[in-house]
Amino acid sequence: MTGFGDPVPEAADLVRPYVITKGRGLPAEEQLSLITLVTAAADHQQRPTRLSPEEQSLLDLCSVGYLSVAEIAGHTRLPMGVVKILLSALTEGGYLITRPPVQRAPLADTHILEEVLNALRTKFG
Repeated sequence: MTGFGDPVPEAADLVRPYVITKGRGLPAEEQLSLITLVTAAADHQQRPTRLSPEEQSLLDLCSVGYLSVAEIAGHTRLPMGVVKILLSALTEGGYLITRPPVQRAPLADTHILEEVLNALRTKFG
C-alpha cells in the first residue's frame, strides 16, 4: 500500500517485459550488438498506428539520427533485452535501419614496426 508521500510507480514499471515484447525472443548478437547504430528509415513519417507506445517512442528517438543500441536503452530506461527485441522487430518491419559496427582493424606486424623504429633511430639518432 502506498502512503500519501510515497512515490507512485510509472506505468512502464508495472508492465512486464514479455508483454512489451509480445513474447518475442532475443535477436542474434550479430544482428544487434550494444554498439550497432540504429536510425529511422526515410519513410518513417508514414507509420501505422498499430505500433505499441514503446515502439513509437523508439521510432521517435531514432528519428534524430544514428544512436547505438546501448544509448537507446539508456534513453528509454527499458531493459537491454526488451530494447533489442523491439529494435529487431522494427527493423524487420522496415521502420529502422541498422548499421553494424566497424570491423576491428588487424594488428600491425611487429617486424614492420621494428623496421620503422630502427630507421627512425638511424635518421634522428
